Amino acid sequence: MTTELVVAPRIQAGWDTICRYDRLLPERGVAALLDGVQIAIFRTHAGDVYAIGNLDPFSGAAVLSRGIVGDRGGEPTVASPVYKQAFSLLTGSCLDDTVGVAVPTYPTRVVDGWVQVERR
Repeated sequence: MTTELVVAPRIQAGWDTICRYDRLLPERGVAALLDGVQIAIFRTHAGDVYAIGNLDPFSGAAVLSRGIVGDRGGEPTVASPVYKQAFSLLTGSCLDDTVGVAVPTYPTRVVDGWVQVERR
């Protein structure tokens, strides 16, 4: 058995390094814990990376990272695996008939092949 040591880039003020970009499977989410808050991170087939809160506001469960990734009219979305409400990956807003319900969104970037999320 061999072990590979991978060193993440230095954390710049306000940004947390999550994982290697190539470890994110397109259209699949992963969960990360930042300062005690769960976030869900997604990579689309187009190669874009998004981060939203992982907590489903309707069920109260931390499950959005396990949701179904898709789009509505070209806007990237994730549907909760519990009650199936769709949330915009751009704004966090619920795109179903529930006005004013949203999950937090977090700016993302890829630096030297590493996905980073901006801390709030």
